[in-house]
Formats: sequence, C-alpha cells, structure tokens
Amino acid sequence: MTAASLRSRYLGDAVATASPQQVLVMLYDRLALDLERAQTALAAGRRSDAREQVRHAQEIVFELLGSLRVDAWEGGPRLAALYNWLIAELNQAMVKQDAGRIASCLKVVEPLRDAWRQAALSLAAGTAAGTA
Repeated sequence: MTAASLRSRYLGDAVATASPQQVLVMLYDRLALDLERAQTALAAGRRSDAREQVRHAQEIVFELLGSLRVDAWEGGPRLAALYNWLIAELNQAMVKQDAGRIASCLKVVEPLRDAWRQAALSLAAGTAAGTA
C-alpha cells in the first residue's frame, strides 16, 4: 500500500469510529481549514483554488444545517440562521472575490469550533467518569 492509501484508510477508520460529537468537531476543524486555505488562495490570486475551498466549506455548512435539529434546543433557530448567513456570505465572497468576507466567516467559525470541541471533551469526560 502507498502512503496516500494508508493515510486515506486511517482517516476513513477515524471517522467511522468517531462519536457524533467527535465527527462534529472534525467537520468544524475542516471548515476552518477550508476557510483558511480559501483566504490564502484568494490573496495569492489563485481564484480557482479559492473557489474549490469555499465550495467544500459550503458543503460542510450545508451538512451541519441539514443535521441540525432546530427544535431540539432553544439555540437551534439561531444556529440555523448563522449557518444560512455563512452560506450566503461565502457566496458573496466568491462573487466579489473578497477575502475579507472569508475572514469574517472564519471569525465566526473558530469560536463555534472551540465551543463544540469543549462540549465534546466535557461530554467524553462525563461519560468516562460514569463508567469508572
């Protein structure tokens, strides 16, 4: 097996065995990475690369929005609205070739990612304490 195929298999196994909370954090990690890459590509004039990164970021946001149970908690509708804003803002970023809009999206995504990561760690710690 090649190194690339081993890496791909490892990543596939990591996602397949991850808890729902870990998958959510993985999605946010990749969303932030896509936005960082898009910003860098746009600044370097690589519009095609930026477009691809933004497209992937939007796919992640669509997945997050689609899996959100809006009625499960009081913050659900606000989070759905935020996801819709991200999608629209990323569309405008590419139409106007505006790295500042991508940066604004990243400023929103990073604290959310950190909060979900902390929540996942707290849940894991609580589960581990309950089984000990």
